[in-house]
Amino acid sequence: MANGNNNNLLQQAMDAVNRLTNNNQASDQDKQAAHNAIQAAYNDASPQEKQQLQQLEQQLQNHQLS
Repeated sequence: MANGNNNNLLQQAMDAVNRLTNNNQASDQDKQAAHNAIQAAYNDASPQEKQQLQQLEQQLQNHQLS
């Protein structure tokens, strides 16, 4: 059941970005881990999930600039 696995990857990516955006002391390693989680989930994502992941990636990029 690949879709169930991908939902888990999507949730992990969302959790990683949420942790970063709520943590002003996030390290570069934390940011890279969140990016990696997004990329892993993106590989098998549905079009709707890909849109969510793109939004997460944008949130991550915005947070890195601040």
